[in-house]
Amino acid sequence: MKPYALFLPERRQKQKDTFMNKLSEKQRTEIDKLGSMAETDIDTSDIPETAHWEEAVMGKFYRPIKKQVSIRLDADMLEWFRVQGGKYQTHINQVLRSYMEANQVRNKHVES
Repeated sequence: MKPYALFLPERRQKQKDTFMNKLSEKQRTEIDKLGSMAETDIDTSDIPETAHWEEAVMGKFYRPIKKQVSIRLDADMLEWFRVQGGKYQTHINQVLRSYMEANQVRNKHVES
């Protein structure tokens, strides 16, 4: 399987269909029934209220799509990242993201 195959729409639909096939007939009937109801008619009284949104963090579970690329790096720089231990490609990505975000803020101030 190609690495990007998981992101193809037809692959996602197949995964969704596979999940739906694992439902029992009773679960499938209940989902169909809920799907045909108006939102105001659905009983949500068994769901606890979430009253404290001030501590919520936007984007906490955001994970950008990764793309495999080929990039030429100076050998000494690449070696430095590798000897740091752990996942050196992830570390390079983090450094590049920090640089990108810092320059986005700087560019916004210049444009204003």
